Amino acid sequence: MTAIAITGASGRVGREAIRAFPDDALTLFSHSESDDLETTTLEIEDRAAFAAGLADEDVLIHLAANADPRAEWDEVSGPNVEGVYNAFEAAAENGLERVVFASSNHAVNMGNTVSPIRPESTVGNPTAIRPDDPPAPDTYYGVTKVLGEAMGEYYADRTGIEVVSLRIGWLLSREELRAECADRDGAGERYARAMWLSPEDCRRVLRRAATCTLEASPVVAHGISRNADRFLSLTETMLALGYRPRDDSSDVLDDEPDDRAGLETG
Repeated sequence: MTAIAITGASGRVGREAIRAFPDDALTLFSHSESDDLETTTLEIEDRAAFAAGLADEDVLIHLAANADPRAEWDEVSGPNVEGVYNAFEAAAENGLERVVFASSNHAVNMGNTVSPIRPESTVGNPTAIRPDDPPAPDTYYGVTKVLGEAMGEYYADRTGIEVVSLRIGWLLSREELRAECADRDGAGERYARAMWLSPEDCRRVLRRAATCTLEASPVVAHGISRNADRFLSLTETMLALGYRPRDDSSDVLDDEPDDRAGLETG
């Protein structure tokens, strides 16, 4: 049984992370108390508290962050910079085996956005992006994720801790994906189709990132479903992590008419 600590456990991705590890010992951290989860409150900018919280853990899945792609620098610099340093330093101090860092597609998406003020948008013919391509952050949020990936590389090289930086796409239920697209074909809809990460694939990729045998470290991987319209390459993620996504946004949207009729009459 692996002892896994999850920060940001009460968030959307955090809740899927909990479901991904039904047989492991989980320690859950959140920024504030949750009504439906037993979590420990942790301020990730408190370095000493972070270090104390990771005692006796094997793996850290670090999801806690200001995840607003439109946030200004002062809003992200604390949790997404100081908090990330504290995460890696606390993991190293406690001798953890691995850190899974929640990076983002926004670390590499500038060239494919319609406009820098519309980070959740995609041009008509996006350029394919591989994990080893140069960073191209589209927002201050994306800049902090580039920094987090660099921090992971530094700690992997300096301390030997295994690091997986997982560039997470857009976690949506099938109903939410349909609502985002809604028979439209604009820049926002293209982004949703390309970046969709189903709840089931989210659990699959998080489990592989946290527990699979790594041939090399650090690893930068793309965390999306096998969408026909994707431009983030999945080949490297599948090879490095053994991730096998099963869902495709096109399949969900092709089934939309019947499902939408059921929703509308319900």
